[in-house]
Amino acid sequence: MESRSNNSSFSSPRAYLRALAQTPARLARRAGSVSTSYEEMSRVRCRSGPEMAKTLRWFDLVGFGIGGMVGAGVFVTTGKASRGYAGPAVVLSYAIAGLCALLSAFCYTEFAVDMPVAGGAFSYIRVSFGELAAFLTGANLVAEYVMSNAAVARSFTAYFGSAIGISHTKWRLTVTGLPKGFNEIDLVAVAVVLILTLVICYSTRESSVVNMTLTALHILFIAFVILIGFSRGEWRNFTEPGDPSSPGGFFPHGASGVFNGAAMVYVSYIGYDAVSTMAEEVKNPVKDIPIGVSGSVGIVTVLYCLMAASMSMLLPYDMIDVDAPFAGAFRGSGGWRWVSNVIGAGASFGILTSLIVAMLGQARYMCVIGRSGVAPAWFARVHPRTSTPVNASAFLGILTAAIALFTDLDVLLSLVSIGTLFVFYMVANAVVYRRYVVVGTTDPCPTLSFLSAFSLTSIIFVLIWHLAPPGKPKYLMLASCALVALVVVQLFHSTVPQARKPELWGVPLMPWIPCVSIFLNIFLLGSLDGLSYARFGVFSGVVGLIYVFYGVHASFDAEGFPSIGEKYGELAKEPEGVVNYSLKV
Repeated sequence: MESRSNNSSFSSPRAYLRALAQTPARLARRAGSVSTSYEEMSRVRCRSGPEMAKTLRWFDLVGFGIGGMVGAGVFVTTGKASRGYAGPAVVLSYAIAGLCALLSAFCYTEFAVDMPVAGGAFSYIRVSFGELAAFLTGANLVAEYVMSNAAVARSFTAYFGSAIGISHTKWRLTVTGLPKGFNEIDLVAVAVVLILTLVICYSTRESSVVNMTLTALHILFIAFVILIGFSRGEWRNFTEPGDPSSPGGFFPHGASGVFNGAAMVYVSYIGYDAVSTMAEEVKNPVKDIPIGVSGSVGIVTVLYCLMAASMSMLLPYDMIDVDAPFAGAFRGSGGWRWVSNVIGAGASFGILTSLIVAMLGQARYMCVIGRSGVAPAWFARVHPRTSTPVNASAFLGILTAAIALFTDLDVLLSLVSIGTLFVFYMVANAVVYRRYVVVGTTDPCPTLSFLSAFSLTSIIFVLIWHLAPPGKPKYLMLASCALVALVVVQLFHSTVPQARKPELWGVPLMPWIPCVSIFLNIFLLGSLDGLSYARFGVFSGVVGLIYVFYGVHASFDAEGFPSIGEKYGELAKEPEGVVNYSLKV
């Protein structure tokens, strides 16, 4: 074992060069190092100093979940999915995507109840697959949040302008000489981000009140749109296209169109994962988290299906405006043009709620990454007066505002989708691994072999689905893959016993539900284009280099130094009611 020094690896250029020379040994020691739930909630949590205030209840979490998911995206993705893929059956696309989100939410909930810390997926991966996998996950999550928040903030300008009847071009300053996509200065977006940053820095409780108020207003607008759609729409639009030459029926493009539409609209559900990052601030995690996470996904699914049905009744699917389906349905209609302004107002409220939830989530991810030692400990500090991670909140808020100032991120939103689906896939794998493997006691090979075989079978299924020509051979191959996947799951379920069973809350029907989640996330990943994978690969490679040249050395230093809590004499006690599963067989 290499000798320890009291000096940081970054205290001087010479110290850093010594650290680089020890990189292989440190990687071997730290990359696969697995934390425990007790350690995450005690020694690691103490690195933040003061505790985050436990002020949230289940209704706060439901409000955060709804606010995080029901943003402006649904006003656009519904039209694209309906006209391009599913037709009127886009209602089923939303139901399938909602089921996928609910299954992933179950996996998040088991971890959040067992380990109510602010780290979300980062902490879940860290206690399952180790530090390097967690760092890749955490970096992807933070980058996704910052980029998507910047893009969403810029879209607020457009929707707010629509609500008051002023084009967004009049709100932005065009700078000549800058490349296209970077030449429109949006001061409104910057102001929105900075104001919300102040709110989340001030108090999580106050942030919840603001979010609940805006979410309630947003739902009222959505209910109005649904009612108008059902009252003015026609049932025949569910089966009759506007152009007789277009495919007709409720399933104009068959089952494949419904599933491809589900892949597109799934991005509208992204946001519930941020609720898990607030687990550390929940009064009763065992009761509040399952209701908050699953309840919000269920409510949002119902709202989305009703909105999709309303839109399908307003116009035949082949006449829908893909860029503004709801507003376009009323634009030009005598006496109903004002509804477009109402839709713009509702979308503006949705943008604000999704921004609040996402900015709360990104700050807590960054806070716990700082606690783990792979990022500067400065990010981990919790302010003693506000009981919020002020440093992480302010830093990421300013970074988001700077990007939103001049960058049009429409091209990069595909990176957000692939990164989020990858994280959901990893969490589903992690919940299976954690149920069947106890580090140092249980042989992980059967579980890892099962997860690898199931993922490989799912990938083959997706490749056949997308690449094989339609016909009987394709369906036979798909049926064969599905049968192999079912046999693999049943063999694993019958031969490998669970190493730990949750005493508080667990995913039901283990391992079936996480496996369905794994398959659905792989299926949705298969719908993305090659450029998205190229960007994701490049970004992950950069993150890997950051870990090699910084993260592993910072983590190694943190392993040998006392936490903030230990410095101030705080006791790292295991909270009451928390089961230390790492000690159970």
